[in-house]
Amino acid sequence: MAKTALVTGASSGIGMSIARELKASGFKVYAAARRVEKMSELEKDGIIPIELDLTKDESIQYCVNTILAKEKSIDILVNNAGYGSYGAIEDVPISEVKRQFDVNLFGMARLIQLVTPAMRENHYGKIINISSMGGKIWTKFGGWYHATKYAVEGLSDCLRMELKPFGIDVVVVEPGGIKTDWGIIAAKNLKKTSSNGAYAEAANKAADGMIKNYSGNMLSKPELIAKTVCKAVTKRRPRTRYLIGFAAKPMVLTHKLFGDRIFDFVIKHFS
Repeated sequence: MAKTALVTGASSGIGMSIARELKASGFKVYAAARRVEKMSELEKDGIIPIELDLTKDESIQYCVNTILAKEKSIDILVNNAGYGSYGAIEDVPISEVKRQFDVNLFGMARLIQLVTPAMRENHYGKIINISSMGGKIWTKFGGWYHATKYAVEGLSDCLRMELKPFGIDVVVVEPGGIKTDWGIIAAKNLKKTSSNGAYAEAANKAADGMIKNYSGNMLSKPELIAKTVCKAVTKRRPRTRYLIGFAAKPMVLTHKLFGDRIFDFVIKHFS
């Protein structure tokens, strides 16, 4: 019998690729996102769209309970949903900060709380948390985004130790630069938030650089992350972390070897 997978943030980009890859590998896949209408192509492929708003607890509960009522268990949970709300820390409204944490961290954590009991009962489960190389390093004006990803890293480490005795694996995937709309959205948020005022010159330059990078062809394709996730959920003993994608390993290694101030210099002058 096919195992059941739930993939969040599946209406585009990495999440959509993961849903397709898991379906092709024999899983029964539920693709979750706020915009169900954007997943009609997935539905044609035999993937089941389901509405999910990670900022609303009732939506999270409805999503999980609906799947459990039909499938009895969620064997694979891929926490992929997230976005980058860039802007100077001083400029970003706290209401937006809270939304960023709701989507990138608290919604993910609530899903984990709801799917874990069935996984524990079955003594089987795979929880894949899509973090970022941004959970290990930092970029200009990404303070609140990086705060969420650093938190995902710490939460995942503790969760891994808690759930190991119950046969549940927790894996962190840390993508580098991936060719999606993520960077364009983050750049637009940066311009909206900090294009005027004390940070205007540096913020506009950083946003223009992000748009250029994400409009080019140097970044890795979402399918690379999808294949990595599929490998993690099908291996009996997956790695605890997969750092993969454009610039991920060089950037993290640069910081590890040379420390904070040299890395600050690199980010300031070469990104």
